[in-house]
Amino acid sequence: MFITPKSSEQQTEKIILGVDPGTQVAGYGIISVKAGVMHMVLSDVVQLNKYSTYQLKLQKLYDTILRLIDEYHPDEMAIEDPFFGKNVQSMLKLGRAQGVVMAAALSRSIPIVEYAPRRIKQSVTGNGNASKEQVSQMVSHLLREDLNPKFFDATDALAIAVCHHFHENALPTVSGKKTKKGAWGAFVSENSNRIM
Repeated sequence: MFITPKSSEQQTEKIILGVDPGTQVAGYGIISVKAGVMHMVLSDVVQLNKYSTYQLKLQKLYDTILRLIDEYHPDEMAIEDPFFGKNVQSMLKLGRAQGVVMAAALSRSIPIVEYAPRRIKQSVTGNGNASKEQVSQMVSHLLREDLNPKFFDATDALAIAVCHHFHENALPTVSGKKTKKGAWGAFVSENSNRIM
């Protein structure tokens, strides 16, 4: 009896960890993609506002992301790219939170891709100015899950993972390996005249 082998697309499952870093509440979402179909694995938040010092908040965030990586073995991590705001102190604190999330992934050799907030909203809803409620509703629809989050940070993290799945254009790196086209890759390709 001859059995037709499955295509590599049917055999391969990709696990994507999406993270929406924050200094008070940080969201995370894990999706699996098999044969092009997305499924939610997990979505929740880390509440950091209960910790007394900023160092404790960063340690809790790092430990949580590392635990998720060790438990779910994501193939890739997608994270929201830093955005530029008027409050420099808030930007610095957010940058530190993003840094510890990225350090956790790097400690386990997980590839990291960053996406700008506008690109995430555009990818998920078709509107770069969509509200958090619109993003949450569309993520619920795309993943066929009834999501009623207490914090939008959880659905934002799922949106980041979904956005990453939608952006499958790979760019070659210096090492010759492929990497996903994220916010920086998109910026360079879309603004080549601004790069010196």
